[in-house]
Amino acid sequence: MRRRLAKLPRPAIAPSLLASDFARLAEEIARVEEAGADLLHVDVMDGHFVPNLTIGPVVVESIRAVTDLLVDVHLMIAEPARYLQAFAEAGADNITFHAEVVAEPQALADRIHELGCSAGITINPDGPQDRLRLAVPHVEMVLLMTIYAGFGGQEFMPEVLPTIRKVREWLKPNQRLEVDGGISPETIGEAAKAGADVFVAGTAVFGAPDRDYARAIADLRSAADAGARPAGPRDEA
Repeated sequence: MRRRLAKLPRPAIAPSLLASDFARLAEEIARVEEAGADLLHVDVMDGHFVPNLTIGPVVVESIRAVTDLLVDVHLMIAEPARYLQAFAEAGADNITFHAEVVAEPQALADRIHELGCSAGITINPDGPQDRLRLAVPHVEMVLLMTIYAGFGGQEFMPEVLPTIRKVREWLKPNQRLEVDGGISPETIGEAAKAGADVFVAGTAVFGAPDRDYARAIADLRSAADAGARPAGPRDEA
């Protein structure tokens, strides 16, 4: 299996390339890699499951060619099974699909593993938690959307925090819990405290003042660390 999710640090910061400047994508990737990114998040949208339309395997192949970071591909598409092989061959390390569109998530996770990738499963804030739970033993990562999938720049939905806490209890120590949507220094701490340990951040990184990606990533990591740290006497004062 390719670059293993379990080897990522906790917390792990995953800049979302959807928010990057696609006119200079290779440069953007190099800059966030130098700035301390732990993995790269790639949003694939088909205009059917979600209203937006983004990139395909050809762009993932281009990303793979310029980085050694783990490439985390999030399929926001209606028919993920049709495209698994194409994204695996393009260089995806992890492929995440939506429980909302898959009747038998275990079979899809098994196919992703056959292709040499780790598997993730995700739901929107109102997605089917029962189907998600059934899939948990068969994936390396659960992604919980803290917005509704489809567009970047939305505000973090704090009502997802109880779901993060619940799902954390379902996972083994080597499984990762990722969150995506509205992640910023102001919101990442609460998500970390609830149990998330992989954080997708688009605008918070690529929209940083003066394009200071190193400061943006450091601020996210510091806030996540503070949120995940058990409260002590000083924190409670």
